[in-house]
Amino acid sequence: MLTREDDIDVHALRRQGWTISAIARHLGRDRKTIGAYLAGRVPGQRARSTPDPFEVFAPYAGQRLADDPHLWASTLFDELQDLGYRGSYPTMTRQLRARALRPACEPCRPAKGRPIAVIEHRPGDETQWDWVELPDPPEHWGWGKRAHLLVGALAHSGRWRGVLCESEDQAHLIDAMDRVVRELGGLSAGWRFDRMATVISPGTGRVSASFAAVAKYYGVTVRPCPPRRGNRKGVVEKANHVAAQRFWRTVPDDATVEAAQGLLDRWCTLRGDTRVRATTDGKSTVATVAAAEPLRPPPPVPFPATLVVTRRVSAQALVSFRGNRYSVPPELAGGNVTVTLRLGSLSIDIATTPTPGARGGVVIARHPLAPAGAGAMIRDHGHVLALDQGALAAATPAAPHHRKQRRPPSPAAVAAAAVLRAPTGTETTLPGATGQAAVVVDLARYAEAATGRNTLR
Repeated sequence: MLTREDDIDVHALRRQGWTISAIARHLGRDRKTIGAYLAGRVPGQRARSTPDPFEVFAPYAGQRLADDPHLWASTLFDELQDLGYRGSYPTMTRQLRARALRPACEPCRPAKGRPIAVIEHRPGDETQWDWVELPDPPEHWGWGKRAHLLVGALAHSGRWRGVLCESEDQAHLIDAMDRVVRELGGLSAGWRFDRMATVISPGTGRVSASFAAVAKYYGVTVRPCPPRRGNRKGVVEKANHVAAQRFWRTVPDDATVEAAQGLLDRWCTLRGDTRVRATTDGKSTVATVAAAEPLRPPPPVPFPATLVVTRRVSAQALVSFRGNRYSVPPELAGGNVTVTLRLGSLSIDIATTPTPGARGGVVIARHPLAPAGAGAMIRDHGHVLALDQGALAAATPAAPHHRKQRRPPSPAAVAAAAVLRAPTGTETTLPGATGQAAVVVDLARYAEAATGRNTLR
């Protein structure tokens, strides 16, 4: 087999009038080899001495894969063996790849590798939304193994904001969306979502009835991403990646939820909004481009969704909620309660956990809502008095007992022991018996009666 360089020399010498024998002697090759390459043999490929055994089976394999692009190669190998194929399985799969017999299935084809076109977004036209699951939140948050970040991004300018949440239910979604909208500066014409169940009904692919009221309240259109076309949300997807890598990875272990939220807001202002974007007028920062977007002002108050979370009462009969603490009756210390907030309301309700079969718990406290992260302690005067009285009642002026003090059995204990040591077979009135005396029978009498008897009569 000649190399590509030898093949070039062979053709060049032949054009110069050399004979095949002269070229073979010059290159140290057989004259039949030189003749084969002059006849069209390709360098680097070994000529097949025998016919390809897969050649006759290729039409069947191609037809089967055209009918079913997801047919397993092992299944096809079984069918070909029944038809007389005697080659090995690796040889068959190599032939399938070399002949490109398996067609690409377009519905199952991933976005990676497809042609990508940049989607142009008009200013103020679209806000993209998505959840990001953040692993391993600080343990003292009490959120379990995952924290949830709702990210909203303006598709035209790329400006984005996020809100940390302990759940992805619809109430937390609405609350976080309202907060993000106010941070972005207003409402766009439409909101784009992927197929999240709190917005899009999984069965129909249409907007759910509960979220339709939210869209009407804010005056926006809902634009679901087409199935298997998640790359329509490219702006927010990039923001998700940045939030996970440049914010979440640096959150300290001792940070509170409110402190972590402050770190995210600060990063978005100092780093995210100062990114430089190429525009038709030159280069501008994200903040400058976003300021020029025609956004509508949001409603004065959020959509009135009901936010319900579970909290544990501390030993001081206080319940933590959004960076503040609220009092409850002291008898609930150490137990769980539910905190209910109607979005837009100025107060919160704290109720007992509902019993099985009940629709809800009993509201035991109502407090004015303090600003999030203010560190305020809101206490009811009655709760303070009850806590003080309970603490005083639990206290005693008696000195603690000495652990090594000698304390023999008391007279009452000695009398009780005497009852236990009473002779067997006597009738004794046990303490606490009323009416008749308890009779104690000696089983030795039964043993004497049974001595010498070997029948049951």
